[in-house]
Amino acid sequence: MEKIKIKTDMIQLDQFLKWASVLQSGGEIRILLDEQRIYINGELCTAKRKKLHPGDVVDIKGMGSYEIIGE
Repeated sequence: MEKIKIKTDMIQLDQFLKWASVLQSGGEIRILLDEQRIYINGELCTAKRKKLHPGDVVDIKGMGSYEIIGE
């Protein structure tokens, strides 16, 4: 699991995936959501602007897992 540090208290899922260099653009997230490949803390995510906080774990089936850590 890769640990990704954010400099804020919260980050939206689409912004996080760009910040972590998982996706090139926020628009690419729609495909992953439609294919039901994104899970946040073990639960299926369907919202591209889902708010994430330090301690949350983002798992993208077929791509990897990412833990959000604060400063």
